[in-house]
Amino acid sequence: MSEFRIVEIFESLQGEGYNTGMPAIFVRFAGCNLNCTWCDTNFRQFTRFTLDELMTKIQEYKSNNIIITGGEPTMVKNLSLLLRPLKAKGYFIAMESNGLGKVDPLIDYLAISPKFCYQSRYQKSQQTKANEVRIVVEEHDDFIHFCHNIEKHIHAPRYFLSPCEKNGEFNMLKTIELLGEINHKRIDNKWLLSLQTHKLANIE
Repeated sequence: MSEFRIVEIFESLQGEGYNTGMPAIFVRFAGCNLNCTWCDTNFRQFTRFTLDELMTKIQEYKSNNIIITGGEPTMVKNLSLLLRPLKAKGYFIAMESNGLGKVDPLIDYLAISPKFCYQSRYQKSQQTKANEVRIVVEEHDDFIHFCHNIEKHIHAPRYFLSPCEKNGEFNMLKTIELLGEINHKRIDNKWLLSLQTHKLANIE
C-alpha cells in the first residue's frame, strides 16, 4: 500500500505570485533535494497518510484548488497515484517546485522557484517551461546574472523576485533595487515583485 509523507495539510489563500488571493488546499510533502539556509519549512517532520486517508482529508475542505508543495514535491515517486483521483474529482492542481525534478503532466499550473545558492545545479534543470518563476533574492554580486540565465532557460509568462526572510527581517530594499535593475530599459514587464502576503495578513 502506497503511503505519502505529509508535513501538513491546510486550507488558506495563496499568498505569493500570480495567484495571490486564490483559495486553495495546501498539501505539503516532506523531503527536499536542497537545504537552503533561509527555508521556512521543516520538511523532515511528517505524518504518513495512505492514499485513502489523504483523499478523505483533502475532501474535508471546500476549495476546488490544490497546491502541491514541499519540501520538493517532484521527489514523491508515487505522486501520480494522488493526482489522478484529484483530477477525476475536478480539482485544479498547482505545484510549487524548485525546478530540478520532472513534473507530472497532470499538474495544471507550475510555479518554479530556482535557488541562487544552488545555481550550478540549474545548468542541468529538467524544466524549461513554467507558468511563473519566483526567485528569492540572495545578496550576491552575480545574482542578476543568475536571474537572466534562468529567464533564458525557463520560459514563463512572468517572473517574480521575492524578498528573503532571515530572523524575521526581509531584504526589501535590496529586492526592489534588483527589480529595478532587471527591468531597466525593458518594456515587457515580465519581472514583478512577489511578497509573502500570507505572513503580512497573519494567515497560514
